[in-house]
Amino acid sequence: MIHAPQIKIPAVYMRGGTSKGVFFRLQDLPEAAQVPGAARDRLLLRVIGSPDPYAKHIDGMGGATSSTSKTVIVAPSTRPGHDVDYLFGQVAIDKPFVDWSGNCGNLSAAVGPYAIANGFIDPARIPDHGTVTVRIWQANINKTIVAHVPVVNGQVQETGDFELDGVTFPAAEVMLEFMDPAAEAGENGGEGGGAMFPTGHLVDDLEVPGVGTLKATMINAGIPTVFVNAADIGYTGTELQDAVNGDPKALAMFETIRAYGAMRMGLIAHVEDAALRQHTPKVAFVAPPAGYTASSGKRVEAGDVDLLVRALSMGKLHHAMMGTAAVAIGTAAAIPGTLVSLAAGGRAHEAVRFGHPSGTLRVGAEARQEGADWVVTKAVMSRSARVLMEGWVRVPADAF
Repeated sequence: MIHAPQIKIPAVYMRGGTSKGVFFRLQDLPEAAQVPGAARDRLLLRVIGSPDPYAKHIDGMGGATSSTSKTVIVAPSTRPGHDVDYLFGQVAIDKPFVDWSGNCGNLSAAVGPYAIANGFIDPARIPDHGTVTVRIWQANINKTIVAHVPVVNGQVQETGDFELDGVTFPAAEVMLEFMDPAAEAGENGGEGGGAMFPTGHLVDDLEVPGVGTLKATMINAGIPTVFVNAADIGYTGTELQDAVNGDPKALAMFETIRAYGAMRMGLIAHVEDAALRQHTPKVAFVAPPAGYTASSGKRVEAGDVDLLVRALSMGKLHHAMMGTAAVAIGTAAAIPGTLVSLAAGGRAHEAVRFGHPSGTLRVGAEARQEGADWVVTKAVMSRSARVLMEGWVRVPADAF
């Protein structure tokens, strides 16, 4: 029997924020995978090593968590005023499925450095020392992200002293501006249900069979997110990963909340459709400030934070905080009356520092009210990014 040989595809393995993923230039992908569709999905699944019934990703580049089962495709931008188009694919671990319905805010921090290092930016714009502003078109959700990338000796600065809870070593700071972050329909399968508050309310009564009726803030900003109060579901907001991820009943409860929240947000037509949309919406629970010991052993005191937030991604409690969910947190904190704002003391916040399982994170947002509606012009936060490996990934030629 003759077996297909492996092919090799140029790729870069990068960390961005508290995530990491495999980055590709669109033109480097095999021709069949240069357009959206089944061939592209099969290729990315094989690169990551999914579906994996063992949930280890031994035969691929994935790390068997939502934070490490990610892929990115970058191309010269077709949008005026932008440098690159950035498309994010969240690869399911145990299913043959790539979710294109949202962005990864953490990996957004790596797109600017990647664009500079891989020839997408005019060399004339790159100083010997300074900052390069990279305008990114986020193609999943049709939004602009502006990355401010430090440069030393004409090269992207990756090392530095910026510390990010959830990342082991310090690195160089990359400031991100998420412009007009309220989500909307995307050209590659992403969608956000339209308005920032798709139900028309800052807080709703969300009926969840088997759980009860929960107060919920459902917001489209950064990524569609369903916020509930920690106390309403039996938590304090100080939980670490094992408290949730080791409890199958809790995970089932959160998935039910997510599914019914998705229906109320207009993201799906039937509750069963949530299984085909794992990346969005996110579910998060909030609580007023309290002290706790983070997963690193670092002590977080109540006075260090404005509120506590824990969020789930791809069915598991995240080890830190998704970047896009942080945008949702900052946006909701800027609007009085949301559950996020109420947990933070009940007023509008131009910026909040919230506690998550790995420590704390600061995020800001500019919001204003126009009639009965709220408009958020941008959300701002800092992350870091670093190249971990570059070269080629190899996959069997018949994998896609």
